[in-house]
Amino acid sequence: MPQPLLPLPTNRAFVVQFRSAPSATSRGWEGRVEHVVSGQTTHFSSLEELLAFMIRVLTDVEDQADSP
Repeated sequence: MPQPLLPLPTNRAFVVQFRSAPSATSRGWEGRVEHVVSGQTTHFSSLEELLAFMIRVLTDVEDQADSP
């Protein structure tokens, strides 16, 4: 019998918006990302920038969870 899925933690939720028409020089990785719980946002123009923001925010969330 399959186990029910656990709810996803909201402190790890992001909204990612991609530009509808990437520029001629981009690879389609342009847009804006927002961390749902903290409201932190940034614009990105590459997959690396998007992932770097997400990793930084998630690291901050984990550090805050570990603090007394």
